[in-house]
Amino acid sequence: MKEMNKIKVIIVDDQAMPRELFKLMLDKSERYELLYALESASVVNMYCDRYAVDLIVMDVVMGDGSNGLDAAERVKSTHPEIKIIIVTSMPEVSYLERARMIGVESFWYKEKWGSETDIMEVMDRTMDGESVYPDSAPAVQLGNVASSEITEAEIAVLRGLVSGMSNIEIAEHLHLSPATVKTHISNMLMKTGFANRTELAIQVRTLGLVIND
Repeated sequence: MKEMNKIKVIIVDDQAMPRELFKLMLDKSERYELLYALESASVVNMYCDRYAVDLIVMDVVMGDGSNGLDAAERVKSTHPEIKIIIVTSMPEVSYLERARMIGVESFWYKEKWGSETDIMEVMDRTMDGESVYPDSAPAVQLGNVASSEITEAEIAVLRGLVSGMSNIEIAEHLHLSPATVKTHISNMLMKTGFANRTELAIQVRTLGLVIND
């Protein structure tokens, strides 16, 4: 009986530990074969052009400034047959929506790397034609509250804060009044217990709740 060809996988992650863990998992797999483990998303498309790739498992934020979602969009535009799983530790709420819009098959959170069964199950389900997505981004503790208690409108204002915009600039960008922006910020400071807008913005960025490119 002819041996089944293994599914060719590329892992893209700027951290050595996830790359090594993934390699160890695939070395024991009868279904998958690791083609390459890459440190940057900027070269993914080139590898897809040169090699027969079946599956890409890719982080979003890379140390060199490249972005896994940007790379996924490029791959899907030129190689729509290649399946992609986005894996991230960042709770940035826009990642899920953008991944779906791009056509990424599955999405998984990086804390699951510790469980071989979990990531391998996602890979199996993805390669069997299923799209695997969490219901929502994981909640993180933002001061005195869970991030799930921050509203969508407040998240939009936070994006402006993290970008260094003034209240007037945020208001113009979101088509709100400066008074409404000020109210959102005041409400978030009250919820979280942070002393000022600068502390709020720093904590939000540090936690990965809002990441502006």
